[in-house]
Amino acid sequence: MKLKLLPKFILSLGILGVALTVTITFFSYSNSKGYLEDMYALRVTTGSKSIASMLAVEDVRAIIAEGGDQSAAYSKVTGLFNTLKQDGLITYLSLVVPDEDSVTFYIDALVEAMGDDPANQIPYNSDILYTDAARDEKDLQNYELIWELYAQNRGTDSPVITDNSYGYNYTSVSPVLAENGKAIAEIQYILDMQQVRNHLNSFLYTMLLISLGIVLVTLLCYVLFVRRVVTTPIGQLAKFTKDITESKEFAGQKITIKTNDEIEDLGNSFNYMLEELEVHIENLSKITAEKERIGAELDVARNIQASMLPCIFPAFPERPELDIYATMTPAKEVGGDFYDFFLVDDDRLAMVMADVSGKGVPAALFMVIAKTLLKNVAQAGLTPKDVLEKVNNQLCVNNEAAMFVTVWLGVLEISTGKLICANAGHEYPVLKRAGGDYQLVKDKHGFVLAGMENSRYKGYELQMNPGDRLFLYTDGVTEATNARSELYGTGRMLAALNRNRDADCETLLHRMKEDIDAFVGEAPQFDDITMLSLELVPQNGPGMKKMKLTPALESIGQVTSFVEQELEAAGVSMKVIVQMNVAVDEIISNIARYSGATYATVGVAVENGLVTLRFADNGRPYDPTGRPDPDTTLPLEEREIGGLGIFIVKKSMDTVEYEYHHGLNILTLTKQG
Repeated sequence: MKLKLLPKFILSLGILGVALTVTITFFSYSNSKGYLEDMYALRVTTGSKSIASMLAVEDVRAIIAEGGDQSAAYSKVTGLFNTLKQDGLITYLSLVVPDEDSVTFYIDALVEAMGDDPANQIPYNSDILYTDAARDEKDLQNYELIWELYAQNRGTDSPVITDNSYGYNYTSVSPVLAENGKAIAEIQYILDMQQVRNHLNSFLYTMLLISLGIVLVTLLCYVLFVRRVVTTPIGQLAKFTKDITESKEFAGQKITIKTNDEIEDLGNSFNYMLEELEVHIENLSKITAEKERIGAELDVARNIQASMLPCIFPAFPERPELDIYATMTPAKEVGGDFYDFFLVDDDRLAMVMADVSGKGVPAALFMVIAKTLLKNVAQAGLTPKDVLEKVNNQLCVNNEAAMFVTVWLGVLEISTGKLICANAGHEYPVLKRAGGDYQLVKDKHGFVLAGMENSRYKGYELQMNPGDRLFLYTDGVTEATNARSELYGTGRMLAALNRNRDADCETLLHRMKEDIDAFVGEAPQFDDITMLSLELVPQNGPGMKKMKLTPALESIGQVTSFVEQELEAAGVSMKVIVQMNVAVDEIISNIARYSGATYATVGVAVENGLVTLRFADNGRPYDPTGRPDPDTTLPLEEREIGGLGIFIVKKSMDTVEYEYHHGLNILTLTKQG
């Protein structure tokens, strides 16, 4: 539960006031007590000595002699004692002679006007043992102390204080000395201090009450003052801020506080803050609107950039000997990396992998220029080396921003597999031979494009055979960094490629991106990640010919035409071709309707009269061979819906086998033709 400001003031000041009251009261009490005790101690000590000095030794000897109570000295001294007792308000005044174990009383002053009871007067020549007179051990020690002093002809220099059943008393004794300095008797002077104690206690209580009263009055006045000049204005400010927070309305809000102190300054500062906040919100609204506009424009720019890159796959469905796929993941809304591939003519495929310096819009604009120039010049039929030299000089013109681009350019002669390449400061390409591992091709790097005019580049040639694969990438792959500042590196890249050596081009790139993301984790992506993969698909001899497609019912005709053409060329009977076409229709339609796949591959091969038809897709895992065959003996209305098509396929084929491998459903059909 929250405690408001005013009760906090009251509580803290109350505690402080009580603490001060108690401290001051007990300090005053202690000082008064000490003063009074010292004063009365001096009184009894001086009194006993004065009375002892007043007495004549002859009178004392007469009194303590046998029958001394009948002497004139006794009457004279007794009268003196009574007068002194009454005038000095002495509680007990006696003439005694102590010895080792008792004390003998010779005069015990009695003043009935002071309330003394004659019955309590100690008779003349009464000898009282210390053990009988003492109330406790401490009292007995005091008697023994007085005797020891008397034996030394001395009296007490300070009073003996007793607090027992006799009361709270100060006792002082002074000896009456003979001419030879020997004590012959002593004066016993006792003063009752209970009244002094009562006075001190009364003083303590009175001081406490008066102090507490002063504290309460002061506290009340202070609380009223604090409430008016502190807590009320602060409460107004707190309520004002709460109302504003709840209403979320800042425009035109203002609070007026008139205290002529820091609280008024605080209110004015708050008003100023509201004015600034109103301006800030207005500016923020404008900035947000501007950001949204820029964001929308960047989205358009990203879409334009994406549309400039080849993004429809399969890219060349009419060219089953080519399997090519590429991806780009920009670090910002628009990136500086780019890839491209295009047919220079019917037998030559150009491939570009490039990385523009910088990121964001400037890099994207430079990328558009570089990509356009590279494609236009390459389509003129120049070699990759000549293309790079010409484009470099064009990019150097008016390059005031000093931007540059690294480029790998290759032109593949599809019919022969000859790949002519040139490298302008880009990453090494990676080549995998059929049945082998991915390995770096450590080509000679030229200088970056737009870096220096009239730069020269070195061309080189690679021979690609059916089943070989080419992997191109930008430094965003190898320089991907995790939270521990570790680089993904070339070693991890090659290891990931070789773990997926049997995957088709699209699957390979998706798995590479997954491996990079797993390595990077939650760390931000600082560079564009761009990759391209090309496979030269075997098409001649016993090898399987493939066709890649996006699963759709409209694709069935395209696939049946591809399968029929290959089977006719291999001399397969029309009966088997029809059966294969039925299988194509059934399986492609099932993939399109139910699998959720984004791509599929159809492969066909004929070897020694055995026709092999293979379907692969990246959809949900499903084994059609595991489905029970429908009971064809039942009447039509009693049969379960579905399953008849795959049943017909299984019956018409020699073998039907299914496996799920590397994220792909793979269904293989065979039929002797």
